[in-house]
Amino acid sequence: MRTSAEAGLLLGVALDAAFGDPRRGHPVALFGRLASRFEGFVYRDSRVCGVFYAGTLVAGAVGLGVAAERLPGRVLVTGIATWAVLGGTSLGREGLTMARFLEDGDLAAARARLSHLCARDPAGLSAEELARATVESVAENTSDASIAPLFWGALFGVPGLLGYRAVNTLDAMVGYRNERYENFGWAAARLDDVANWVPARVTGLLVVAVSGRWDAWRVLRRDGAAHPSPNAGRCEAAFAGALGVRLGGSNSYGGSVERRPELGDGRAPEVADIRRAVRLSAGVTVAAALVFAGMRWAR
Repeated sequence: MRTSAEAGLLLGVALDAAFGDPRRGHPVALFGRLASRFEGFVYRDSRVCGVFYAGTLVAGAVGLGVAAERLPGRVLVTGIATWAVLGGTSLGREGLTMARFLEDGDLAAARARLSHLCARDPAGLSAEELARATVESVAENTSDASIAPLFWGALFGVPGLLGYRAVNTLDAMVGYRNERYENFGWAAARLDDVANWVPARVTGLLVVAVSGRWDAWRVLRRDGAAHPSPNAGRCEAAFAGALGVRLGGSNSYGGSVERRPELGDGRAPEVADIRRAVRLSAGVTVAAALVFAGMRWAR
């Protein structure tokens, strides 16, 4: 049926909005465990081994998607696959959890919870610094959690959905510049950069459209490329302009301090801005679902 794929995408977005991530037996978590075991067999401090590792697992995910599309009930299959790979609702819930802790003045709980959003060292962070970390994480992960999987799902159906989430999961597992993964994780990190290049820029444009603020477009164009990540800066810059805040600055990771360029020229983020960021992220996800489903239908 001509409308099966786009209807499945919209069904998956609705399921994610209603239920969020499954608490047990999440397919992405199962894939992560499989990838971890496979790493134990093939790991070598080598880019070649890393290419084999990432290529094998991503190809397997794409192949599973091809097989799934041959099952009866394509709308339901696409909807379940979309639900499985989306993380927008869970991202928003984590943001709201941080907001509640900070609104209650419970800095200890907020610091302990920050690891659910990012790898930043939470020790000693003030409420304002925790708010900035949360807003930045919501902005950056709007693309990874929602826009990118919908983009690849609109282009290639279930294989695109599963293939993208495999790439993104492997980057989160091994795409680090440390002694163990500098070489082995190189392929996974580069694949993730490529897979998110277009979606990150689409995210920035959707933030402009959904927020209706000229500052979002101005800051996106001016500051989007300043971030060390080829993709995260576009999302964070657009959010900074839309929310009227200034993101970036010094961040601590594993004891080392990174000083990132500031994005935007508004005030420093406050606790109340977390809820604004979560609402904007949800609006961008809905807009992306409608745009991508419409484009697929028009095709």
